[in-house]
Amino acid sequence: MTGTILDTILATKRDEVAAGKRERTLGELEAVARAAGPTRGFAAALRRTPGSAPRVIAEIKRASPSAGAIRAGADPAEVARAYAANGAAALSVLTDRRYFDGELAFLAAARAACALPLLRKDFVVDPYQVVEARAAGADAVLLIVAALPPGLLAELIAVAVAHQLDALVEVHDLAEAEVAVRAGATVIGVNHRDLRTFAMDMSLTRTIAPHLPAGAIVVAESGIRTGADAAGLACDALLVGESLMRASDPGAALHALIASLR
Repeated sequence: MTGTILDTILATKRDEVAAGKRERTLGELEAVARAAGPTRGFAAALRRTPGSAPRVIAEIKRASPSAGAIRAGADPAEVARAYAANGAAALSVLTDRRYFDGELAFLAAARAACALPLLRKDFVVDPYQVVEARAAGADAVLLIVAALPPGLLAELIAVAVAHQLDALVEVHDLAEAEVAVRAGATVIGVNHRDLRTFAMDMSLTRTIAPHLPAGAIVVAESGIRTGADAAGLACDALLVGESLMRASDPGAALHALIASLR
């Protein structure tokens, strides 16, 4: 298949959504979502108070296309408990099966294991997945500007709001940040990794954050392993996954990272 890995993933995701709709209608999913308990306030958990260190969104991530296997067979409930016990503000849960060795059911497992708010980390291309996230126990969804036409992005943010979910809207450059703001994003993630090429640029948060509206919650994503990596990043929160999941003890690694941020 030609195109970037992002193109390939998005094509797979559209097929998965179509299959999901055949198994369970949107109406059926809406009923489950309406019966779900209250959400836990993902955005509120990230807001940084003056003088405090950035909050950490700790990620449950078994594998990725760029890194391959990271922590094969990791138990999401066990990892969630370890993160919660060691200072995470929220959790990011990979639910993509084919490329990240995740499962939608990981959300329920993590939710039962701890009281932290949960982000569904996946490639959302359809409102169905937003409702699916709410029904599965998520408190927020990831929306990637590079994967979505502006009109669909705005629609997905509105669907998230209608279901009491926060939306972490991910950007990689200033043009995407402008699209995110116009679509109504209030929680904006700056991904240092280009999803088309996997190239890393750790300067992006410092470049993009000053151009975001006052009051926006800024999340720095990818490439953060130590406090030194986070130094000078103008953000409210850090999303950290691979370095924690590769550690012999992810909870201890998170504790050390948070200590290095102070």
